Amino acid sequence: MTGMNFARLYELSVLLYALSVSLYFIDFLHHNRKANRIAFWLLSIVWIFQTTFFLFRMIETKRFPILTMAEGLYFYVWVLITLSLVINRLLRVDFIVFFTNVLAFFMLALHTFAPAHYQSGATAEKLISELLIIHITMAMLAYGAFSLSFVFSVLYMIQYHLLKQKKWGKRLWRMTDLTKLEEMSYVLNLIGLPMLLLGLILGVIWAYIKIEHFHWYDAKVLGSFSVLAVYSVYFYRRIVQGMHGKAMALWNIGSFLFLLVNFFLFGSLSKFHLWYS
Repeated sequence: MTGMNFARLYELSVLLYALSVSLYFIDFLHHNRKANRIAFWLLSIVWIFQTTFFLFRMIETKRFPILTMAEGLYFYVWVLITLSLVINRLLRVDFIVFFTNVLAFFMLALHTFAPAHYQSGATAEKLISELLIIHITMAMLAYGAFSLSFVFSVLYMIQYHLLKQKKWGKRLWRMTDLTKLEEMSYVLNLIGLPMLLLGLILGVIWAYIKIEHFHWYDAKVLGSFSVLAVYSVYFYRRIVQGMHGKAMALWNIGSFLFLLVNFFLFGSLSKFHLWYS
């Protein structure tokens, strides 16, 4: 198996793992057994990929491959994935499974895109470039989900205003009911938040690898994690505090407006997010 084949296997593992973690996030919030089952099988495929590589590396080196930092990190990820599968199948401790997989995803991405552990310099550079592409793609998908969620919240507020003033015109009947509008807004945020989290993880890894003077206090970095925090508070208010209706729609609208500030203003102030300008 060539180095480039390993690179493709790494990338596929990261993408499948990202989808698995997103589904575990949905199950974590809503006890969705269907999402849990799909996440389990995706994680199983990731485990097969990782085990295949580990065995191949063992045959190639004629030893147990844990002597270098890269090998030790890879084995650590493999152990976390294995334990996640066992816990999910036997113990059903869902909170442990979700947070373990977030940690393991971070380590897998770090190992996958770290330069020059098994690949040639050209392959490593290609992987780093592809890491940036995946980071941007996941961030844009999250922004797209948040944008649609914002639209549903705006429609909710329009519908709420019309009902409050008892304006029973055609405009009111063309929009779906308040419950459906609120639910669609929530579901889209449910998709967007884990995508943003995973995209930020990959972005931080890329920055540490590629940028000589990476700073956590960069405007874009602080802004992006602030967006993550604002949308996390949205879920806290809805799930833990049980808030619904107008208050949540307004919070969601405010969250999206903050996202726009982060995208346009903080992006222009960043020292390395030049592709946003």
